Amino acid sequence: MTVDIQRIRDTITPFIGDLEQVRFEVRKVLVGQDAMLSRLLIALLTGGHVLLEGLPGLAKTTAIKALAGAIQCDFQRIQFTPDLLPADLIGTMIYNPKDGAFGTRKGPIFANLILADEINRAPSKVQSALLEAMQEHQVTIGDTTYPLEEPFLVLATQNPIEQEGTYPLPEAQVDRFMLKVVVGYPNKDEEKKVINAAMDSTQPKVLPVLQPSRLLEMKSAVHLVYLDDKIKDYVLDLVAATREPERFRLPKLKPLIQCGASPRASISLCVAARANAFLSGRAFVTPQDVKEIALEVMRHRILLTYEAEAEEKTADDIVHQILEAVPVP
Repeated sequence: MTVDIQRIRDTITPFIGDLEQVRFEVRKVLVGQDAMLSRLLIALLTGGHVLLEGLPGLAKTTAIKALAGAIQCDFQRIQFTPDLLPADLIGTMIYNPKDGAFGTRKGPIFANLILADEINRAPSKVQSALLEAMQEHQVTIGDTTYPLEEPFLVLATQNPIEQEGTYPLPEAQVDRFMLKVVVGYPNKDEEKKVINAAMDSTQPKVLPVLQPSRLLEMKSAVHLVYLDDKIKDYVLDLVAATREPERFRLPKLKPLIQCGASPRASISLCVAARANAFLSGRAFVTPQDVKEIALEVMRHRILLTYEAEAEEKTADDIVHQILEAVPVP
C-alpha cells in the first residue's frame, strides 16, 4: 500500500497555526512547564485522560483552566474530598412534589473538560462513578444512561506527598489515564517570571481561539498521521520488555517488576506518538516520537515489587533502562 505523505502533510498543516494560537494563549498565564502543556495538547488531540502529579503551587490547575478558556469548552472544576458522593459528581434523581414525579438533575461531570482536583481524596464509590464516565463517555442516573458531549476529557491532579485522608486509586482506574505527567519545579528564571506576574496588578486574560468543532476536526486529522508497522513492532517490544525483561537482556529487572504494562499501554503509545508527530507538523511517526512520550504512558502501568522499593527503584528508572535496551528500528 502506497502512503501519500504529502497529502497527509497538506491536511494537517492548516491545524498547526491553530495549535500555536492555543499555546500562545495558555502561556499568557503559564510560565515554563512546556512539557506539561504539550502533554495536555496530546490528550486533547487523542481524547485520552491525564493524571497530573506534583507538589502544590506548580500551576497544574492554572494550566488546565487556561487550556479550557483557550478552546471554548465547557469546564468544571470538582474538588474531591472524603465526603464526596457519586451524586455530587454525576447528578441524581430529584422528586418534584408539584407533579409527583422524579426529574434528573445532572452533575458537574456533564462538561467537556473536567478538572478532578486531588482525585485521590475521594472514596471508592466516587471513583467508580468517574470510571464509567472516563471509559464509556456516558453516565447512568437511575435507569437512564446519558452520553457525554464530545470532546470529553478528565484531567486529574494528585499530591504525591500528603497521604493522610487519601484513597489510593484502583489499578483499573489508573490504567484508564492515557498519560501520567509528573510536574517538577520551575528553574530560577521561570520562577522569577512567576513572581513578577503575581506582583503585576494587570492580570493577562486567556482569549478563546479554538472552537470545539475545530478540535474535533483536528482529532480526525491525527488519525491520518502515518504509523509504520516497524514503529508498531517497536512499541510492542517496549511494552513486552516490561513483562518479560529477560527477553531483552534485562534480567536484573525481572525481580523488580510485579506486573508489566497492559495492552492499553501499547494502544496509548501508538496514539500518543501520532499526536506528538502531529504537534511537530509531521505526517509520519518516528521512533523519537515514541521515546518522547513513553515515560508518561508507561510509568503508571508498571507495578513494582517490594524489592524494587527496597532498592529505591522507580517505574521511571525501569522505563529508562528499557528505552536504552530495546533496539530502535
